Amino acid sequence: MPLTHAGWSAFAVLCVAAVVSQEPRGRTESRVDQPPRKVIVATAIFGPYGKYPGLPARLEQLGSIVDDMAAQAKTKYSGRGLDLAILPEWAVTSTTGSIEERAIPLDGPARTALSALARKHRTYLLAGLDMAETGTPGKKYANAAVLFVRGGKVAGIYRKMHPVALVGKDDLEGGVTPGGATPVFACDFGKLGVQICWDIQFDDGWQALANAGAEIVAWPSASPAKALPAARAGRHRYFIVSSTWRDNATIFEPTGLLAAQVRGPDRILVHELDLSFAILGWSSGFRDGEALREKYGSRVGFHYDSSEDMGLFWSNDPATPIGAMVRSIGGEELDAQLARNRRLQNAARQK
Repeated sequence: MPLTHAGWSAFAVLCVAAVVSQEPRGRTESRVDQPPRKVIVATAIFGPYGKYPGLPARLEQLGSIVDDMAAQAKTKYSGRGLDLAILPEWAVTSTTGSIEERAIPLDGPARTALSALARKHRTYLLAGLDMAETGTPGKKYANAAVLFVRGGKVAGIYRKMHPVALVGKDDLEGGVTPGGATPVFACDFGKLGVQICWDIQFDDGWQALANAGAEIVAWPSASPAKALPAARAGRHRYFIVSSTWRDNATIFEPTGLLAAQVRGPDRILVHELDLSFAILGWSSGFRDGEALREKYGSRVGFHYDSSEDMGLFWSNDPATPIGAMVRSIGGEELDAQLARNRRLQNAARQK
């Protein structure tokens, strides 16, 4: 029986609770003693609604979006260019008709245009499409996200692991073959993972990306969901960047807090991240981060939420990592504090 709206709401709450009820499960090494690693990321709201205009016109639309992203980056960050541009799920291809009608081979006009766009702006570019590919046996179809490097070559492809069978149907998105791998791409700015839309409902891909050291996870999606990606970002201690069809596109911090968001009718979000960060919780004398600001001024940056008793901190000084700043005021990273308390608790139980 289909779930009611109230039923779906309760289901969503249970899903979030299942994700956040455990301690963070990301990498164990700290990055606080690395120099600042600034990354300019762009994402978008772009709903491929209405009649599909044809591949050439769609590629022109996407080119205009990335052009606008690049222009905003240069304006907002003193002439600096994009490092990563993320387009939504199925941005390139039609969303109507059979899979045979929708899917296209990567080699051809799509690859040529997207490669040229990555070269034009010297950015990594992630684009979603229904992709036709030769398999065994015969032809297979994937809901895919293709990553282009700054020079235009294809770095790799992520194939959606969890395509959806809609209520009342047994086919997976009209004949899509589920992917079986969760690659982490070594970019010049850091390690990038990808998940697509309904992958958000399943733990395996997100955990695999954390195990492989992903620092940013791109999430091109038809859904503009916020609760589950926030929970997964907080649990695995990586940034998640959504690129969606409607409502919002959002960057989630490794705390689970929102770093930045765009909402319709605006469609483009450009934001700088720092992959050398520290997560700090409340402590006496810390004053929600103001103790660091008083000592370091604009050399330190942070986003602290007093209602969550937690925040993300980074250095703006290449000569002074955020770890040195935190130690100078007697601070302790939250995950280190959790591990230390776990040891103390276990020892106390044995007395």
